[in-house]
Amino acid sequence: MPLRAFIIGKAHFRAWSWVLLPAIALACHTAGAQSVGAKAKESGCVDVPRSIDGSMYRCTTASGATAYFNVPGADNAASSRRPGGSAKNTPTPAGFPKVDAETQRNRDDLRRRVLSDELAAEEKLLADARNAYANGAPVPLPEEQANAAKYQERITRLRQSVQLHERNIEALKKELGATR
Repeated sequence: MPLRAFIIGKAHFRAWSWVLLPAIALACHTAGAQSVGAKAKESGCVDVPRSIDGSMYRCTTASGATAYFNVPGADNAASSRRPGGSAKNTPTPAGFPKVDAETQRNRDDLRRRVLSDELAAEEKLLADARNAYANGAPVPLPEEQANAAKYQERITRLRQSVQLHERNIEALKKELGATR
């Protein structure tokens, strides 16, 4: 089974980069040619993949982990497809189905409602996460009172949870701002 994408945390990447990057590049090279967008979607990317070196790309997943993947022959292919680039618009084919304005407006309204509901849920989760984090000084649990490392691990997890919800809220607000 070929390796399609490899997802690791930032700290682990630094420690294992000398071993992992050549292995990832070799495994991904044998996986067959795909577009950068297809590989990014397959890897679970939530942001635009950034070229690291030639055909090696890096992006961030929904969990906050970093995904690395290789797209053979895709050197600079992603930059030509970026928004605001110089890609030509092709006309819509004559037999292509069209959606009337009212249907599209209903779909846009539904999308806005769903995004607004998700934003409200994320804001509640952020408030809960901040409350649990307690500005970096939550009350130690009984099993953590004798084990400072366990307490520090929980503080780290709580801080990461707060950061994740903040990023999600930022992304949802950006998406809501882009709706018509």
